[in-house]
Amino acid sequence: MAFRLNKTVVMVGMMGAGKTAIGQALARRLDVPFLDSDAAIVEAANSSIAEIFDRDGEAFFRAKETQVIARLLGGPPGVLSTGGGAFLSAENRQMISKMGISLWLKADLELLWTRVRHKDTRPLLRTTDPRATLAEIFRVRTPLYAQADIAVEAKAGLSISEMTDRVIAALRARPDVLALEEI
Repeated sequence: MAFRLNKTVVMVGMMGAGKTAIGQALARRLDVPFLDSDAAIVEAANSSIAEIFDRDGEAFFRAKETQVIARLLGGPPGVLSTGGGAFLSAENRQMISKMGISLWLKADLELLWTRVRHKDTRPLLRTTDPRATLAEIFRVRTPLYAQADIAVEAKAGLSISEMTDRVIAALRARPDVLALEEI
């Protein structure tokens, strides 16, 4: 069974939802390029995201993020993993809707906390109470993520392969995005 991807699938959701891991697995399965907006920003700036936040501030980072997403969406269809805050921008949501399809990896707060609590690479969680900060970010962002074209529930205990199966099943319900090809 072979698939033809007609639009770039843009992975959106909270930090720790699995956008990069599932996005990479999905791209491999569909035999399309995997793109990561955060990685592209780091490469262009020759600095980590945390360094960019510290040196230039979040507003500067968000402006660069929008530029990078526009550039990546302009290429051939693939799978694009975005940073957790990318979909908060109305400009980004509109651009993604016009040039691709948004797919929300919807994970609950407990699963997210389990995945991010031991990482020091999350600049937004460098607070005195990172768990409370994560909960507040989750509360604010969830209504915006809910505007995504497709939502796929992430569950604890599912492997990357099983989650990728769920994503493919959701995409197959959209033949304008993912079509079955005869080999």
